[in-house]
Amino acid sequence: MLRPATYAERDLILPWRNHPSVRAVSLTTHEIKPEEHAAWWEKRWQNVLIYEDDRGVPCGVVIFDGNTWSFYLDTEGLGDRQLAAWMRLEKEAVDYAFGTLGLETLGGETLEENKQVLALHRRFGFKETRRYERLVDGVPKTVVWTERGK
Repeated sequence: MLRPATYAERDLILPWRNHPSVRAVSLTTHEIKPEEHAAWWEKRWQNVLIYEDDRGVPCGVVIFDGNTWSFYLDTEGLGDRQLAAWMRLEKEAVDYAFGTLGLETLGGETLEENKQVLALHRRFGFKETRRYERLVDGVPKTVVWTERGK
């Protein structure tokens, strides 16, 4: 289930974002310090949704910025339940974007090397519309923009 984040959940999600497996496929790979996260949270927390698993345990984040989205999971806490969580999170996020938010299109950036997420996006009807180079913490990386319509 997706639900709006509460202000108090700021510190809950920082360890998820800082997990090495999440940082490795993010557009910012450095370990985010608590002060940096707090400043980001102050500006963005009202655009953050928390994903809860079927037990009602918070285990993921979805962030919408206009018709762009990003997301990550609590990879440590989910363990071998990650694939099922990715599938449900993506379905619920797409439904939320086109239903609750009323978007006509939804898109996002994924590093070319993140094959699993690109495959997941394809499964949910996202199409690659372009590729471009972007510096990720000083290293040039290929970014794939995927998008789908309502």
